[in-house]
Amino acid sequence: MDYDVKDLKRAEEGRLRTEWAGRTMPVLAQIKDRFAAEKPLEGIRLSACLHVTSETANLMSTLKAGGAEVVLCASNPLSTQDDVAAHLVANEGIPVYAIKGEDDTGYYEHIAAALAHRPHITMDDGADLVGSLHMMALDRLSELAGPVADWAGSLLEEDRKGLVGDILGSTEETTTGVIRLKAMAKEGVLQFPVVAVNDSQTKHLFDNRYGTGQSTLDGVLRATNILMAGSTVVVAGYGWCGRGVALRARGSGANVIVTEVDSVKALEAAMDGYRVMPMAEAAPLGDLFLTLTGDIHVIRPEHFQDMKDGAIVANAGHFNVELDLPGLAAAAEAPPRQVRDLVEEYRVEGKSIFVLGEGRLINLAAAEGHPASVMDMSFANQALASEYLLVQEGNLGRQVYRIPEEIDLEIASLKLKALGLGIDELTPEQVEYLSSWTMGT
Repeated sequence: MDYDVKDLKRAEEGRLRTEWAGRTMPVLAQIKDRFAAEKPLEGIRLSACLHVTSETANLMSTLKAGGAEVVLCASNPLSTQDDVAAHLVANEGIPVYAIKGEDDTGYYEHIAAALAHRPHITMDDGADLVGSLHMMALDRLSELAGPVADWAGSLLEEDRKGLVGDILGSTEETTTGVIRLKAMAKEGVLQFPVVAVNDSQTKHLFDNRYGTGQSTLDGVLRATNILMAGSTVVVAGYGWCGRGVALRARGSGANVIVTEVDSVKALEAAMDGYRVMPMAEAAPLGDLFLTLTGDIHVIRPEHFQDMKDGAIVANAGHFNVELDLPGLAAAAEAPPRQVRDLVEEYRVEGKSIFVLGEGRLINLAAAEGHPASVMDMSFANQALASEYLLVQEGNLGRQVYRIPEEIDLEIASLKLKALGLGIDELTPEQVEYLSSWTMGT
């Protein structure tokens, strides 16, 4: 078995960590039991590009139990838990290509290794696998990252076309990836169906809001040990992730400012009790800045220059482009100085600006990501979405789809049951009333 992990000797440590996460992932455990009995993914090659964490390890084990031949690479250079990667290789027999802190070359070499598995299904967090496949399908090899371009260039054209032609479909975990995929569908270049797991209610209402809210602050606090109470926190973006971070920051005693480009979301933030203003106005006020937009250069040099001495800046969006770090480096008086693990100091006009985790996902760069309990539902969506793609083979077009509502509700029901919670059922009279237009007062 081929693989590339940091240290296989850490496999036992990773096994224990994975077991700990699995204790609070009962929905995925139930799916794994069914998959083991039914083998719905038998004979399917599946390449996953996800954060290599203990929660992901439980998903990989579930997919393998369902019969899939699984390969895993990292979707972010700083999010890999090296002990978990070792555990998957040594104890689960799953090839993993991921090392925490890998450089861009290593990252894309691992992407190429996952593509070389010749998957039938891809599972993405950020759409890097799908994006690479499409550049190959469209003969845009010059736009691929070096290692992927080198590998793709070594293939015959018919083999490259065949690689894409073998794909039955893909699943996408995060907002940023869904944005990219919907843009591909709009342009008419999407080559196969994609299930937007992020659009499931049992994903974004819980993972994005409560998971991101808790894990983002966890990462900031582990990196800095600052006091949240009394500080001014600027949250850029009021989608579900921004809502969660703003809620948790306020709960910690912070004064929260929200910046937005969407008037409806800005109005919602104002009515939720937050101050709302443009980033240019917020820049001199904030002690801590957190970006969660999925867009590029949300905080730019003109903002950095207006920040107070000692301002801390971090990103919780998927890619590290939300902070214009090249622009910050150009404006800085000297190269950045590392003052703590994952904390770099930039000097701008005599002031110190501290950037956390190289601008990458702070909740995974400095902490452990979302709690397993909330990832339970997200990865239940991933497992069932892969099964859905097989069941619907030939029935889905080259579009981005939400997971069917009945699957979403099934996941919610399983989670409620695991929590020991019950809900009411509609009476026949109530069902009739809701389906009738003649019954009023």
